[in-house]
Parts: sequence; C-alpha cells; structure tokens
Amino acid sequence: MKISFTVITIIIGFMLAIQFQTIKTPKNRDTRDIWELRDALIKEQKLHSTLLNEIRSNEEKLEKYQTKIKDSKETALKETLQELKTEAGETEVTGPGVVISIVPVTEAELMGEKVSTVSPDLLKKLMNELNMYGAKDISVNSERIINTTVIRDINGVTKVNGHSLNRFPVELKLITQDYHSAEKLYNQMQFSSTIDEFFVDNLKVSLSKPKKVIHVPAYENSITIRDLQLAK
Repeated sequence: MKISFTVITIIIGFMLAIQFQTIKTPKNRDTRDIWELRDALIKEQKLHSTLLNEIRSNEEKLEKYQTKIKDSKETALKETLQELKTEAGETEVTGPGVVISIVPVTEAELMGEKVSTVSPDLLKKLMNELNMYGAKDISVNSERIINTTVIRDINGVTKVNGHSLNRFPVELKLITQDYHSAEKLYNQMQFSSTIDEFFVDNLKVSLSKPKKVIHVPAYENSITIRDLQLAK
C-alpha cells in the first residue's frame, strides 16, 4: 500500500507540474491585424502560383526535349534560349496592360513648390505593388525593369538603369497576363495607399483604362552574369 501510494503521488505531482508549466508559459500570439494577414496571404498565394507555373513550364520543356531530341536538338535549344531572353527582358514585349503617369500636383506648382524628381523608395514601392497585382513586364520612361535593375538617388536625382528621372511626366508601362488581369489590376490600384503617399510628395499618379495593346521595350544594356561557370 505504501509503495502504491508513493507511485500515485509521484504521478499526480508530475501531472500538476506539467499543467503548471503549460499555464506559466504564454503562447506567442500573432499580433498582426487583418490587413497584414491578408497581404501575407496574397504573397504566399502568388508564390504558390508562381512555383506551380514554373513546375508546369519545366515539365513542358522536358516533354519537348523528349519528343524533339531525336529530330532536332538545335530547335529545342533555340526555343529555350528565346524563352530565357524573354524572361530576362532582352526582347520587346507586347500585350494587354495599363499606363501610369506621374506628374507634379498643380496646386504645388502654383504655390512655387518645385518638384524635380520621384522618390526612389516610392517608385520601388509602387512597382512592388504592381507586381503583386499581376504586372509581368514594366518599363519606366522607356527603361525596361529587370531583376538586376538599380533604382537609387544620386545627387538628389532618381536614376533607373543609370538614366535620370528629372522630367515629368514619369510614365510607367506595364503588361499583364491577359486583358482580364489588366482590368483587375486597374481596379485594385484604385484603392492603393501608395498612390496617396505620392500625393504627400506633391505628385499625382494617374492610371489609364486597361488597354489591349501595350509595348514595353527590351532592356538595352548588357546583363552581367556572376557566380556562373560554363559546364563541360
């Protein structure tokens, strides 16, 4: 009886210790509001969709290689090279999209407040938002935006790919997957808080109605490839 009582007492004490530790240790709560959670969900959904599209594209390439390898290796390689050039921004792209114009606010000009350029941080924030809403290809004043594009302030002037944005209007052309995507992007940008931030800098952002044909030029500079070596 003494041994049984001792064992039961030890078990009860162990259970109470675990319960006390559980109550004592607070759980980490997610303090993000509903809009932050919504933005995070949108980013994850977009990443998921992008990965699925890449997997599907790679599977299609493998099928092409399997069917064409016996007939023409050169044809399959040329097609892949052209696809890579398009993705890298080395070809002109045409498709449905929207044109965005950035100009100084008239009231600011009347009051003598001179606006000479666009903030690089605001411009990058705007393009990130456009990408999130479905923009595939973007140009700023005929300068194609690619993965290695540098947007920065040099001596008080914003430069894109080394070209100054010191004249207005600053025009962004963007192409989406299809016309429906262009309409969706246009509607979503109507409620963008980023556009209001431009107004704080005495700048006005205007969006054109979705167009069926938009021309985005190719990237003209040479692309520097680093950390890659030719395989035998």
